Amino acid sequence: MPEDRAAHDWYRFVLSFPPHLVRTYIERFGLTEHHTVLDPFCGTGTTLVECKKLGINSIGIEALPMAQFASRVKVDWAVESQALLDHASRIAAEVDEMLERQGLIEAASVTPANTPGHLKTLPPHKVDLLLKDSISPLPLHKVLELLASIEMHKDDRFYEHERLALAKALVTSISNLRFGPEVGIGAIKSDADVVRAWLEEVGAVAADLPELQCRAHVRSTVHLGDSRELDQVIEPNSIDAVFTSPPYPNEKDYTRTTRLESVILGLVEDKESLRRIKQTLLRSNTRNVYKHDDDDKWVSEDGELRDIADAIEARRTELGKTSGFERLYARVTLLYFGGMYRHLAQLRTVLKPGARVALVVGDQASYLQIMIRTGQLLAKLAQSLGYELESIDLFRRRWATATKQELREEVVVLRWPRK
Repeated sequence: MPEDRAAHDWYRFVLSFPPHLVRTYIERFGLTEHHTVLDPFCGTGTTLVECKKLGINSIGIEALPMAQFASRVKVDWAVESQALLDHASRIAAEVDEMLERQGLIEAASVTPANTPGHLKTLPPHKVDLLLKDSISPLPLHKVLELLASIEMHKDDRFYEHERLALAKALVTSISNLRFGPEVGIGAIKSDADVVRAWLEEVGAVAADLPELQCRAHVRSTVHLGDSRELDQVIEPNSIDAVFTSPPYPNEKDYTRTTRLESVILGLVEDKESLRRIKQTLLRSNTRNVYKHDDDDKWVSEDGELRDIADAIEARRTELGKTSGFERLYARVTLLYFGGMYRHLAQLRTVLKPGARVALVVGDQASYLQIMIRTGQLLAKLAQSLGYELESIDLFRRRWATATKQELREEVVVLRWPRK
């Protein structure tokens, strides 16, 4: 839909929900400019952008630095469009001249056989963080030259929008990545028209700004933080409604999806910083489970969740699955729901009486084909914490070929009681 593109398309998370879904529930909840909406798993800002377009104040929390950065930029509309484009064009011209002096004229066909030596690259500890062949040497050199020029000519009015445009160009035009929704390596590009790709993305941002600037004053704040610790950043009794899509219990490592742009923009520096980021994430996959994690204690008395974990472990034993990750399937399931229990418990403290909460979640059968009805289970946990269940609305269906079962994506609608 055309109205879904402005600001949203500056950078999208591959697993994001459609903007029209946010509008549907904003209308259903009767939200206006007098209300404040929270998205505690805000990803790349779909809820926040829609709220701002409708004149509604919003707050986002996101633990993944690249996604938090994207959200923050996507709700910053106080930028003069032509000035942004002029600034970026001057940078592009300078980088073009530099690459021409190096014999690397943009859009020219440069094969590995005649590529000049001494190409810029990332230090080994950063290369180790990337999927192998994420980006070819020559495009990487051009990206680093462009990034250096953006830094050299840093103007606070445009700097973040220019960097976000580079992140978008990286994953859509410059790199070798493909998304399916899992991130992987597609066709290997020996070269890419880096400067043109970046300038095109800056141009798309600049083209959107005039229609958005009438809402630039609407407040939208995006915090980098852990959704299980809401009291660190959100005032008590300040939120009128929540619209969010938490991670599902599956094997998607969300840090991999944004790894290339996170490393190149300096948002992830090394393995230790990556580990620190993972520890702030809800435990929804086995690649961010750590020895001392204990969120499972919050649901240790829940018989239905224990039965699911036991079924996963029994199936693992039956199939003879012995890898380290497979051994964690049962544990991560309990850690996930324990983490969501913690989140929902914290959420109560920031909600106004009568506040509505909408959780976009989906069924999963990722762990050895044992069905996890995420929406139903979260609704039950929420009710145990004092929430009222208003509805579980079907959003869309998926068919799991492995299990021959329908997987539902749902919106779980809760209400915090009026005092």
